[in-house]
Amino acid sequence: MALMAISVFLADDNLLVREGVAALIALAPDIEVVGLAADFEELVEGATAAAPQVVVTDIRMPPAFLGEGIEAARIIRKTHPGTGIVILSQYDDPEYAVALVSEGAAGSAYLLKDRVAEGDQLVRAIREVATGGSMLDPKIVAALTRPVSGDGILSFEEEQLLQHIAEGTPIKRIAVAIKTTAADVDARIEALFVKLAEGVTAGSHAAVEQLRSLQRAIALREEQGEELSRLLPGGIADRLKQGGHRIGETDELEVTVLMSDIRGYSGIAERTAPAQLAGQLNRHRAEMNKAILAHDGTVMQFVGDAVMAVFGAPDPAADHAERAVAAAIDMHAGQARVNAEWEAEGLDPFGLGIGLSSGTVVAALLGSEERVEYTLVGDTVNLAQRLQQWGEPGETVLSEATHAGLATPPDCDVIRPAQVKGRQSLIGAYRFPLRGLAR
Repeated sequence: MALMAISVFLADDNLLVREGVAALIALAPDIEVVGLAADFEELVEGATAAAPQVVVTDIRMPPAFLGEGIEAARIIRKTHPGTGIVILSQYDDPEYAVALVSEGAAGSAYLLKDRVAEGDQLVRAIREVATGGSMLDPKIVAALTRPVSGDGILSFEEEQLLQHIAEGTPIKRIAVAIKTTAADVDARIEALFVKLAEGVTAGSHAAVEQLRSLQRAIALREEQGEELSRLLPGGIADRLKQGGHRIGETDELEVTVLMSDIRGYSGIAERTAPAQLAGQLNRHRAEMNKAILAHDGTVMQFVGDAVMAVFGAPDPAADHAERAVAAAIDMHAGQARVNAEWEAEGLDPFGLGIGLSSGTVVAALLGSEERVEYTLVGDTVNLAQRLQQWGEPGETVLSEATHAGLATPPDCDVIRPAQVKGRQSLIGAYRFPLRGLAR
């Protein structure tokens, strides 16, 4: 049976852009444009009536050419909560991206128009948001880490110092960056504000704008950091903002990788309305995220019905195996509670199979034209993926290394060594079911 195409409603006030984007989308065999709009009103009415899985819209349209695309997205999502939103914009101002994901990044993408035709970026974004994923253009991620810049009455060195202040960089770190002492930095900051204050008193518009920029940056710093953290794994956004983790740098770490998958998901997707399924996926991901973070894990990615997490990265942890097992137990328990609610509503429950593998990985923050992501590379990752396939609903499968790393292993069944795809040698493992939990 042929798969149902992802339905898309497209809005842009420029006819040529609208038709060009529609033609670009039409090249993908699994995506179908079901409606077009040229302004805010047409977008809201048309998308509300068509109930598409994804809305692709310009950020500024008639009547006011302000933020109609984002406002329309919010209105549409109130009626159809599972709708994915892809914003196309010529503006790389991070405030627009923050506005889009201010109520949650799930199902949201922000792409720049001048880069949409590069590769399959738009098609990938549509597929990503249709299943609750998110995507930001790398230029936006970079802008989020540099909240203040601009011309004014300050010298280049003073502009740089103001930038450090806006980013919340500690005085000692500023001193290291500009190769001086903390006391000297403190004196420079005092002199900087005296200079700006004198400029304001003298009626300098530039000085006023500098202080306004600083105020906006400080006010937005926490909010922007929170939104960036929703789009990158925990801890990575902070490192990126503070300059402690550069794109392309790698770390070799001992970790435990967790892979989770919903059993029978294809059948569930076939008999469930897309909007309802997206809502279930979002609820499922929220429970998984809560369980992983509760044990200091890093949520790497959600791909469809799969969850990948790591314990011991980006920050090393000696007890990474213990944390991963505890998280797996909580993931099963949390999903069991959600399943009980869904069954009362007549919805299909999700049964999880989880695989855990411990070993050495190389971790890196990598950038591409399509996105910026924190990535793990190594056989440990591949093995976790293979082991989760051995788990029935409610079961967790441990690699031999994970089992050996536990001070007090759970009561497990030994899995006879067998071959997994991509490996020539036989692999042994341990399985433990969560007896008494709803499956």
